[in-house]
Amino acid sequence: MLSPLTLAEIRQLPAAVDLITAARAFHLGPSATYALARRGAFPVPVHRYGRAYRIHTVDILSALEIPVATAPTEPSTDAQEAQ
Repeated sequence: MLSPLTLAEIRQLPAAVDLITAARAFHLGPSATYALARRGAFPVPVHRYGRAYRIHTVDILSALEIPVATAPTEPSTDAQEAQ
């Protein structure tokens, strides 16, 4: 079995990951992972593109109750020009 992902590793994932990477976040082995995906019972929505499975990282973060980091917002230039 592959080692589970750490919290820091999960936070650094790209926007979408393959099924096995997502499974590592939930500490699931490959056999169980594919069985759950085929049954539609994986802990988060699984998107299938041909033979490939993709999972949105934001769904993993939400399921594990990890706060989603947001980019700091900068004031718009319109507000600065109005002053």
